[in-house]
Amino acid sequence: MLVRCSRQGPASGLGPPSRRPHPSPLQSPAAASPAPPSAPGSDSIPEGTSVSPGRRERPPGLAEALSALGLEGEREYAGDIFAEVMVCRALPWSALPRTVTPEMRALVVDWLIQVHEYLGLAGDTLYLAVHLLDAYLRARRVRLHRLQLLGVACLFVACKMEECVLPESASLCLLGAGSFSRAELLRAERRILSRLDFRLHHPGPLLCLGLLAALAGSSPQVMLLATYFLELSLLEAEAAGWEPGRRAAAALSLAHRLLDGAGSGLEPSLYSPAELRPLEPCMARAALRGPAPGRAAIFLKYARPQRQGTSLAAARLLRRPQTGPP
Repeated sequence: MLVRCSRQGPASGLGPPSRRPHPSPLQSPAAASPAPPSAPGSDSIPEGTSVSPGRRERPPGLAEALSALGLEGEREYAGDIFAEVMVCRALPWSALPRTVTPEMRALVVDWLIQVHEYLGLAGDTLYLAVHLLDAYLRARRVRLHRLQLLGVACLFVACKMEECVLPESASLCLLGAGSFSRAELLRAERRILSRLDFRLHHPGPLLCLGLLAALAGSSPQVMLLATYFLELSLLEAEAAGWEPGRRAAAALSLAHRLLDGAGSGLEPSLYSPAELRPLEPCMARAALRGPAPGRAAIFLKYARPQRQGTSLAAARLLRRPQTGPP
């Protein structure tokens, strides 16, 4: 049973945390063909599909986009950065373990989002934690009563990769209301590292979104809406099979179309409409779902004034008549 955290005490029901989390870093796209299922029994993170060679070419304005992201000193390596970030592979398609349904996974991710915001962690930490969770779920069977422990352990590992100041392991145990001990958390961490063969690096979709938005000259309003759509995709089990760049491109394309009109498009266009079409409806459905039980954290997070009521505005925009595809 998952326990929600609050400001009054780690073991009580969740209230909106007053501390605002760090702004999320953002990211960009890469296309890939569907990947074959991973071989059973693999101990490492399986590699996904590759992109077409033309997509490896640096788009015009890449150096300027990196400068806009505060990476002026990296202009010499702009092409390498683009190849590393935008052409990052996804996890090969693989069904969840029979003991874990998509609804159970969404419930754990929803709880992790609340813990992430409560602790004020960086945006990339959340995306890496969910990536590690999906990679582990595809590598071995998981007992249902240990699913929350696995999620917290993935967040703990992600913090060690992304954060300057780590949360105490004892504090994470308190947020679980005593459902696991510090020793169990550390054992779960060792199992994750062993099963994934210490392959933890993963340029997440946030960086891709920032790079794509800088290339397209997107407005702050478009960026905020795209970030909301991108974070909603964390709740969808099928999103683990989407390349980070393509997922970011779909979120940004959907945000541009809703705010700028059906005829708007991303420049440079790194993905065709056909490549983005399967992803955008999934994000739109998640936004229209609203604060459903077990999936409310992101909606409530982006409904606050600090984020300009983005989740409420997104639902209104999606319900108005559209001339193009949803």
